[in-house]
Amino acid sequence: MSATNVAAGRRTSDELRAIARAGQEELGFHAAADEVLAFAARHFGVRDVAVAGSMSDGVLSHFVSQTFPGIDVLFIDTGYHFEETLRTRDRVAAELDVRVIDVRPELTVAEQDDRFGRDLFARDPAECCRMRKVEPLKKALVGYGAWFSGVRRDESPTRANAPLVAFDEARGLVKFNPIAGWSSEEAAGYSARHGVPINLLLTQGYPSIGCAPCTSPVAEGEDPRAGRWAGLLKTECGIHL
Repeated sequence: MSATNVAAGRRTSDELRAIARAGQEELGFHAAADEVLAFAARHFGVRDVAVAGSMSDGVLSHFVSQTFPGIDVLFIDTGYHFEETLRTRDRVAAELDVRVIDVRPELTVAEQDDRFGRDLFARDPAECCRMRKVEPLKKALVGYGAWFSGVRRDESPTRANAPLVAFDEARGLVKFNPIAGWSSEEAAGYSARHGVPINLLLTQGYPSIGCAPCTSPVAEGEDPRAGRWAGLLKTECGIHL
């Protein structure tokens, strides 16, 4: 599959909302991931869309690039990532038909420490995530018509009803969750079949990988996201709320 050369043409919010509504009507809740990409390709060209890559693996980047070769993959470099995550980013950039773009917060970790005190993530994780993840991604997505997320419904109860397509009100563009219906086994199978880079932490008890200070391994049978902000009520960084 390859993307048609359909330019977003600086579409209005109403036009993008209409595309999202059409996607919801056409795709429903259970359409195959390939159908989601086919719908996206009818409405957007490769320079109009981006992937948000967490670098827990390269599955979403590889999958979307089969329809949108050379697509931009936005990696939010928070300054707190595991070395394994950075190595996965480097492999995705080198091995896949994508263009990895490092998205960085306005402040370095040192500058944030000077302004707000050390280890803000431990005192106010929501604010730390807002400054280091949510706001940088929002700025990076300006100019695109749509973005692809790797959210899967089996990851946590908060994601169980994730739609395949929606209008992202917070950022003013269409959001696609093409692999929302995949299980962790399906994602792993895709990675194995296509030789897609994976983060080595996935094999070391980290089924969900975020910033190093706020991510811990989980016990077998636990919620895959139980190691994110363990001991706190917080379960999401805010990007997918």
